[in-house]
Amino acid sequence: MKQRIVPSTPVEAIEAQLAGFIDKFAPEHAELIRACRAELRRLMPTAVELVYDNYNFFVIGFCTTPRASDCIVSIAAAANGVGLSFYYGASLPDPAGLLQGSGKQNRFIRIAEIARLRAPAVRALIRAAMARAEPPLARGGEGQTVIQSVARRQRPRQSTEARGRARP
Repeated sequence: MKQRIVPSTPVEAIEAQLAGFIDKFAPEHAELIRACRAELRRLMPTAVELVYDNYNFFVIGFCTTPRASDCIVSIAAAANGVGLSFYYGASLPDPAGLLQGSGKQNRFIRIAEIARLRAPAVRALIRAAMARAEPPLARGGEGQTVIQSVARRQRPRQSTEARGRARP
């Protein structure tokens, strides 16, 4: 998989930076973020991963192009947990009633463990989002990772309780 911050940045540097973003989280959330990323990459091997380490959330979007508006689904993490965000979730069929949120476009699911992401109803939502992607995912080739933005100031990535547990 090709990965880049800028075209000349080695894959190792991007993965190291990404690991640093994820390592800010409590160990159980960091492990879940990594597992979700691996699972979504398996489902969408040609996707462009857009990474945002913003003020409120750490986000990895799985997109058909390097444009955020072409996002299919994202991992969104904050101190209180991990979610799966569907950029165009309001228009997805959701017979199981899993999607949360009331905005005009975005919907999300909270992910407390990787089994939730693997549940048949969640997989059906991911497949539906992939099927509606415009432009569609590339049929061949490799995906890439793009570090899109990093905020200087950020909310803590661990809850007060988790930060307390981390102290010696």
